[in-house]
Amino acid sequence: MQMADLDDVTLHYRLDGPEDGPVVVFANSLGTDLRLWDALVPHLPPSLRLLRYDKRGHGLSSCPAGPYAMGALVRDAERLLDHLGLSEVVFVGLSIGGMIAQGLAVKRLDLVRGMVLSNTAAKIGQPAMWNERIAAVHEGGIEAVADATMERWFSREFRATPELLAWRNMLTRQPVEGYLGCMAAISGTDFYTPTSGLRLPTLGIAGSEDGSTPPDLVRETVDLVPGSQFHLIRRAGHLPCVEKPTDYGATLTAFLEAIGHL
Repeated sequence: MQMADLDDVTLHYRLDGPEDGPVVVFANSLGTDLRLWDALVPHLPPSLRLLRYDKRGHGLSSCPAGPYAMGALVRDAERLLDHLGLSEVVFVGLSIGGMIAQGLAVKRLDLVRGMVLSNTAAKIGQPAMWNERIAAVHEGGIEAVADATMERWFSREFRATPELLAWRNMLTRQPVEGYLGCMAAISGTDFYTPTSGLRLPTLGIAGSEDGSTPPDLVRETVDLVPGSQFHLIRRAGHLPCVEKPTDYGATLTAFLEAIGHL
């Protein structure tokens, strides 16, 4: 296990692939840890250097007192890359991870040469919606929102498989303080204006059955960046890297080839 002490937070991360390989960074969704990408990794070229990490309050990373601001999550990613001496990365962010990608690209374009905005948006939901969910978790823990979250996350087909329980368990076993902190960060974020000023290779990925960030919402955000690409993965929900890792890997690999990052 690899841990990075970044003063106010300690992040758990994993690096795979050759030390001189082009770097791809993966940032997870709310309520998941770096295992989110496990099924995807075998479908990516072995020449890549892959960095996965648990954001603050998730997985094996430390859990500072919340609520969190999106700026803190962006700064965590920035400091982790600086700590590891990595730059010119392609940053793949899913859901809240995609918000981190946008914020990092705006703040430190020297670190990011391309981004993949997966099942995410410049603004996700409204504060009133997040306040309701935060109140529900305060009252009943993550368990109180788990079933509804599974319905938004996964297609009907996937929800009928035994594997669903593993993802439900991953969700409910996250630190409550970290989950609440990150919900507050999403609630307070609107990146429409800063993201519209970005000029870098960008790929949007959406799942046709995504109940959290529907395809039209993903496309609307990706369209803010001139020259961006958009890809829809059918019969997949909010976590297409879990449901359709082969399709996801082929889509990501094609993008990396197109921008010369292989």
